[in-house]
Amino acid sequence: MKIKKLYYSISEVSKATNLKQYVLRYWETEFSQLSPKKNKAGNRKYKESDVKLVYLIKELLYDKKYTINGAKQFLKNKNTSASSSITTFSDKLIEYKTDIDEILSLLQKLK
Repeated sequence: MKIKKLYYSISEVSKATNLKQYVLRYWETEFSQLSPKKNKAGNRKYKESDVKLVYLIKELLYDKKYTINGAKQFLKNKNTSASSSITTFSDKLIEYKTDIDEILSLLQKLK
């Protein structure tokens, strides 16, 4: 991705990875490591680490011809689940900031 942002929408990730949105949603059900947060409206918010994981899964499935189960095992062995599911302190702060910004935006609309 060219522009660095805190979060990317599913349409941005779809366009960047050249994958259909339904494929990304399906992968969320298959790969526990891929679990983008959702905002109050229910829209997915992909972090940079989520996007990198999508690229890795795509490489495993499409380029290296892994099966879904094979890719799951690869990710499990690579210990990706620990690194992607454990939120670091700075990631947590960024999440809080984003949530606060959303709340402030909603409050501004109420004025």
